[in-house]
Amino acid sequence: MKKFFKILIFLTFLTSTNSYATTWDEPWAEKVIMEATSFILGKVISNDPKKGIEVFVYKTVSGKSLADTILISNFYSLTLCSSSGGHGAEFHTSSIDSCYFFIKENSKGQLCIPTPTTGYDYVNNGKVMATFRHSYHQASVPVLVYEKAMTAVFNSYHNLDYDKTYMETFVIEHLSKSPAGFDEDEINTFFLQHVALECVYHLKLPIKESLILPFLNDINNFHNQISAARALNTFNTETNKQELLKAIADTTKRDFVRCFVFGRYLILTRRN
Repeated sequence: MKKFFKILIFLTFLTSTNSYATTWDEPWAEKVIMEATSFILGKVISNDPKKGIEVFVYKTVSGKSLADTILISNFYSLTLCSSSGGHGAEFHTSSIDSCYFFIKENSKGQLCIPTPTTGYDYVNNGKVMATFRHSYHQASVPVLVYEKAMTAVFNSYHNLDYDKTYMETFVIEHLSKSPAGFDEDEINTFFLQHVALECVYHLKLPIKESLILPFLNDINNFHNQISAARALNTFNTETNKQELLKAIADTTKRDFVRCFVFGRYLILTRRN
């Protein structure tokens, strides 16, 4: 557990160094993935805060093929909210052996990531600090799980084939277990369940909604509730709508969760 928090502190340092008072609207994972044209694994060779990130491409996981050494020199989903001291958005990564990137080529031929703090997932000791929901809600998952799941999500958003059997089996296996928490003996299960719930949302997997409800009603875990609310957007049933209404009225849930659930409820009711 201590090791996990050290990784989080390390990543926070990497993404905040020299950021000054420049802020931006951080996109959700689906926007990052949908707008990217290439999903690659590479090695960060060098970084210049102004010029960009030099990356040696190990492989193109999916999308438009990239090879050899590339320079990521701009951002494709950056909306600045504030700046001061004349400092704009800058690149904040460190040299690292393995890192996944979501890349888009802009009209000027520049290769871009979405913002200085998203569009890349670091590999550390066989685990990926993965963003399936938002860059401030990451999960530490094994490389093989990450690559299978994220490839499925990327391919789905880009109308490409993916291994549906694997994904449905993975999701059912992990959501059939009781919702996990943050204790040391549960944290790995929690991360895998986070990926499973988010994949239900991204892929609109046809599983039983009864697998999702225990996570929405997990009073001990804010993150389970959010992912479950997102996943339940897949199911347009009366049972689902009633469960979402219960969650909206449940004052034991954090306001963020209740607002998020309310948004999902409105989407579902407007579909009819």
